[in-house]
Amino acid sequence: MLNFSAHDYPYPSQRQSVFARRGMIAASQPLAAQAGMEMLQKGGNAIDAAIATAAALTVVEPTGCGIGGDAFALVWTQGQLHGLNANGHAPAALSIEAVKTAGHTEMPLYGWTPVTVPGCPSAWAELSRRFGKLPFVDLLQPAISLARDGFPLSPVVAHQWQKAFDEFSPHRDAVLDSWFDTFLVDGRVPNAGELFRNPAQARTLEELANTQCESLYRGALAQRIDAHSRATGGYLRAEDLAAFRPLWVDPISVNYRGYDVWEIPPSGQGLVALMTLKILEGFDFDHRDSQQTWHRQLEAMKLAYSDGLHHITDPLHMRVAVEDLLSDRYSDARRALIAEHAQAPTPGDPHASGTVYLAAADAEGNMVSFIQSNYHGFGSGVVLPDSGLALQNRGQEFSLDPAHANCLVPGKKTFHTIIPGFITKGGQAVGPFGVMGGYMQPQGHVQMVMNLVDFRLNPQAALDAPRWQWLGGMRVGIEQGASKALAAGLARQGHDISIAYDSTEFGRGQIIVRDPDTGVLCGGTEPRADSTIVAW
Repeated sequence: MLNFSAHDYPYPSQRQSVFARRGMIAASQPLAAQAGMEMLQKGGNAIDAAIATAAALTVVEPTGCGIGGDAFALVWTQGQLHGLNANGHAPAALSIEAVKTAGHTEMPLYGWTPVTVPGCPSAWAELSRRFGKLPFVDLLQPAISLARDGFPLSPVVAHQWQKAFDEFSPHRDAVLDSWFDTFLVDGRVPNAGELFRNPAQARTLEELANTQCESLYRGALAQRIDAHSRATGGYLRAEDLAAFRPLWVDPISVNYRGYDVWEIPPSGQGLVALMTLKILEGFDFDHRDSQQTWHRQLEAMKLAYSDGLHHITDPLHMRVAVEDLLSDRYSDARRALIAEHAQAPTPGDPHASGTVYLAAADAEGNMVSFIQSNYHGFGSGVVLPDSGLALQNRGQEFSLDPAHANCLVPGKKTFHTIIPGFITKGGQAVGPFGVMGGYMQPQGHVQMVMNLVDFRLNPQAALDAPRWQWLGGMRVGIEQGASKALAAGLARQGHDISIAYDSTEFGRGQIIVRDPDTGVLCGGTEPRADSTIVAW
């Protein structure tokens, strides 16, 4: 066999946009994209394909998503856009007092404390029930086969697997032992190209398929999670799982230069992307990679993000209205704060004078923007024994300050980072887009929209272009592909610039757009991941 490294790429590479007519799946892992295409070729629609891809991703990319995570979706069908929120809430037993009594001064990242109710499987079942064509049990079969028979790890996933092992190892205790038992091979991380099997997850997926995911919320899996939580000091109970239902929501939008850009409403941070675009629409941009363009983008993002982090939480607990944060008056006021020199952002008062992603499309015109996540890598490190089910650590986003809008309250949903995006124009679908990756997501959304609309890049070029990322305060990360002159110029304007050589920190996106006249689909896929487009 040839001796080579799956992680060594010494020469530049270039991808082309992909065109197709009958269907397209863009995802961060090739085997998952193929699972979705199987559903299209069996007579399913884009919704069926998205569910099959999402389920397969929990197997082949567990470093970014899992059965125990959350999910959101934007679905275009029959000329209308629908939003689905499958964001789990805090357990009833989890309170600020309980966390502080356990010795924490802030929400931890690992163990039972940050675990919230998993919403992801409920999204699969609900999407299938409302919009799917194929039997639900069929949709999870590719994922079941991949888990039972094994799959070869792709390079970026293998890299993230090693990072998770390095992060979990110092925190290993009896609660985290099951993660090491489930996701290691002979006590080590599997390598890129090595077959990995997860028969326990295959059995869990079979149970979900046969019960339309009810087992996780009101069945045998729920009882197993309850028992394991009680035995190991957790807060999650069967009653928390039984109380959960996914919610259909009205997507929110702004019109940006004639295009309507859509996001899921809070508690998701898609509002941050929309606020940023509202600020930026007041400027003219003639060149993507000019110093002025990047400076204004960064300053607008900082202002919007400071508002988002200050105001966004469970909509039942928000103290300001989305409409006020997106108002022309407030956007104008925030834009007026942008000067020639970089500034530290602070949240404003709008009442006065702040993961894995996939896209799917079919020949019928259905399009899906879908995102799911464990929040941080594999999640909390808590894995239900003999299940392959890793539980998310989304609750780490909660504040323990009772005065904060996003303070922990039993049964509350926290500020959420994962956001699917969608673009329409004149009441017709342009297509789904998204960029996964924690706090990079709204920043990636803004850059993708501007690349497509302002700078007229094709979907692949829009994803290929070097990215910036606000890192907090005055700190800004720039990918190494950006010019040195640009970085130096931004530094002179007061930005604390760091050049990043690890592109995995700058998000991983997918884009599909549809020609309204011919129905031809054009897709771009993320060069920073193991991504691929499967076209028909």
